[in-house]
Amino acid sequence: MNYVEKTGKTIEEALELALAELQVPPERVDYQVLEEPSKGLFGLIGGRMARIGVKVKPIDPMAVAREFVIQVCEAMGLAIEVDQLTKEDHTVFNIRGEGLGVLIGKHGQTLDALQYLTNLTANRDAEEKVRVILDVEQYRQRRADTLTRLAQRLAGTVKRSGETVVLEPMTPSERKIIHMALQEDWRVSTYSEGEEPFRKVVIALKN
Repeated sequence: MNYVEKTGKTIEEALELALAELQVPPERVDYQVLEEPSKGLFGLIGGRMARIGVKVKPIDPMAVAREFVIQVCEAMGLAIEVDQLTKEDHTVFNIRGEGLGVLIGKHGQTLDALQYLTNLTANRDAEEKVRVILDVEQYRQRRADTLTRLAQRLAGTVKRSGETVVLEPMTPSERKIIHMALQEDWRVSTYSEGEEPFRKVVIALKN
């Protein structure tokens, strides 16, 4: 619901009723006075309630996402700058600053959690859904390059020895990198096994 009409003894009362129904703060709406209140003759005859139309302002989900990231980092005592890069189906926020290792966490788990919350916040009131990818000093690209090289090296080991290799537990996004790195290798196959958060990638020879 983005628009309501409400009546009240005063414009302020009508606005309060509209905000309660729309469940948004005052700064999120525009309103138009449709009828001014009137006490009528001697305050007794022909009185009229105030009537207003209230419309929720459209929001910019990317601005919401950016503000959320900045506020979280400030709460963690981190002074950051955010570079925004718009791509075909998503937008990348690359976070720059000092001492951002805590923002990445082990294998990017903290960064993934913040990314999830950022998308949740950005899309909560958005008319069109957006997808935000968070990165820290190009960490994700560096990690992807490292995992790709690891996958290729371990695939070589599997092909030479014939023995299956089980990698350490990884996040879904990191497991996807391993699978993608070896999908064109006709001599090995990859699959995941185990339960989250201990799910692992297995590299094995194809039958």
